[in-house]
Amino acid sequence: MAKLYFNYASMNAGKSTILLQSSHNYRERGMATLLFTAAIDDRFGSGQITSRIGLSEAALLFAPGDDLFATISAHHQQTALSCVFVDEAQFLTTAQVKALCDVVDFLDIPVITYGLRSDFQGQLFAGSAALLAWADDIQEVKTICHCGRKATMVARLDDSGQVLQQGEQVMIGGNDRYLPLCRRHWRQSFGQLPPSPEPPQG
Repeated sequence: MAKLYFNYASMNAGKSTILLQSSHNYRERGMATLLFTAAIDDRFGSGQITSRIGLSEAALLFAPGDDLFATISAHHQQTALSCVFVDEAQFLTTAQVKALCDVVDFLDIPVITYGLRSDFQGQLFAGSAALLAWADDIQEVKTICHCGRKATMVARLDDSGQVLQQGEQVMIGGNDRYLPLCRRHWRQSFGQLPPSPEPPQG
């Protein structure tokens, strides 16, 4: 039975690498896959999923308003698809996540998505919120903070490497703009220090 999967992580956890390897595994066994990535993210060229270790694969672009169910159905009619992969899934709209649910439920095609859970201010992206609510299987792709703890948050940096606390939710960038942090160091970067302990009584 097909499922909708959401694999989330902080920045620089290797999400795109895992996606490309998974797609390769299907294709190596003669199974067709279809890859999507967000049109807004053109860091490595339009219509490409590129990992930090150099792997790359052509992908269809999605933008708000695109009908993913219709696109996937059309490709499935031409070549039976064994799996659909979506990179940068945080940029999906709520309606597009519903469309991916329809792909799973009515076309019986597994859909595996990869993306960030939250933005630099600790708020959920719309696509991630919908996937957390509706995905059949949710997995964390782990990476580490500079302190060695698991990184669950991401900080946005300015041109001088200082942490930004305000700004638009979406700003495309890589290692030069974003830093994976554990919750403790992310909170400290926002000046959220723990309360001072109460002095002992008596």
